[in-house]
Amino acid sequence: MRAGLRALPLLGVLMLIEGCGYHTAGHAVQLPENVKTIAVPAFKNETPTYRIEQMLTSSVVREFTTRTHYRILNDPSEAADATLRGTILSTSASPLAYDTATGRAASVLVVVSIKVSLSDRSGKVLYQNPAYLFREQYEVSQDLNSFFEEDSPAFRRLSQDFARTLVSNILEGF
Repeated sequence: MRAGLRALPLLGVLMLIEGCGYHTAGHAVQLPENVKTIAVPAFKNETPTYRIEQMLTSSVVREFTTRTHYRILNDPSEAADATLRGTILSTSASPLAYDTATGRAASVLVVVSIKVSLSDRSGKVLYQNPAYLFREQYEVSQDLNSFFEEDSPAFRRLSQDFARTLVSNILEGF
């Protein structure tokens, strides 16, 4: 009897926590139930960075495909319940640190600004963010014999990070 009385406060606390609205992250899908198909046309590139729009678009499509049950289309059409549009507004690469011996950049910061909008068939905006800002840092090889251009892998890592964040924000309504 005493053991049951000692467990009563613990049971009360557990019931309070369970009823407080806590939920496991990633399970609170905020899109309307009628959305089954999402079109993700190639993002627009308003920057001089070559093929960045292809990298970002393919990362978003891959993320939707692997994390959700939605059918993904490449082109907007009547078959799509919603359309995700993106525009790369700017890209920049700035040196962060310099090699004191050579005066060359030792590390570089890549920054990409992106605008996205998800709309349903009627044009109602389901999600939008006009100012995604993503950064990725990389080290520049100082050995000219083994020099490897690191900016492309940096953009790839950045695009994967962007896709994870975007899909999470859309699904969780943030």
